[in-house]
Amino acid sequence: MTELQKIEEARDVMISAIAQTMIIYGVTPSVGRIYGVLYFSEEPMSLDDIKDQVAMSKASVSNGMRELLETEMVIKVWKKGDRKDHYIAEKDFLKNFINFFVKKLRQERSLILKAMEQAKPVFEDLATNSDTEQVKELASRDLETITASLSYFDWTMRLANSLESGEIFEHYPKHKIDNK
Repeated sequence: MTELQKIEEARDVMISAIAQTMIIYGVTPSVGRIYGVLYFSEEPMSLDDIKDQVAMSKASVSNGMRELLETEMVIKVWKKGDRKDHYIAEKDFLKNFINFFVKKLRQERSLILKAMEQAKPVFEDLATNSDTEQVKELASRDLETITASLSYFDWTMRLANSLESGEIFEHYPKHKIDNK
């Protein structure tokens, strides 16, 4: 086995591991394999280049790229002299994690707050205007429960803002690994 073959074999091990961990980010291992190939690529790759590397159909690669673009783990770039779209991987795992985590926190907050906008007036009305004490108590308790959750969403938004601004690293500094 040549040294270049050893490099390819070691990259395949890493790409396989990356593909398996991508489940954490809500994408399939096959999409993770696409990311892994781009991660080790030294130059931007077209869909055809990627298709050849991962042995998937062009349609599957295209769908996978869409997912990776949405999570901002891949960036579309222009390559001089070529009309095809080309892609590069965001290689900073921490940046990928922050983008993904902040997006999910904001998505959670948005879904719950929209539901609260619908449910809260119903609970408030029943808590004050119901003819039965049992309904008043249930509505009041549910109103307290959803109102108490607002402090959680306030905290998660402060966390998200802190992650995006980098303020969190004043409290939890990034440590650079010494590769010597």
